[in-house]
Amino acid sequence: MEIDTKKFELLDWLKNLEDREVLQQVKAIKDSEGRKKDFDFDEEWENGLNGEEFKAEMRKRIKSYPWKK
Repeated sequence: MEIDTKKFELLDWLKNLEDREVLQQVKAIKDSEGRKKDFDFDEEWENGLNGEEFKAEMRKRIKSYPWKK
């Protein structure tokens, strides 16, 4: 519920906002979010790791964890 409260606070603030520069910045943030939604599965699949690269990356990450001995 906390997220809903924050959204309503932002909406109230935006309704009363008169500063064009701030409004342009908010619009730029909104527009940049749209670019994240353009997802091409085939392209991501081609750029992804193969099995051996994935295993090597996981080994590297696991070894970097601060294990207690």
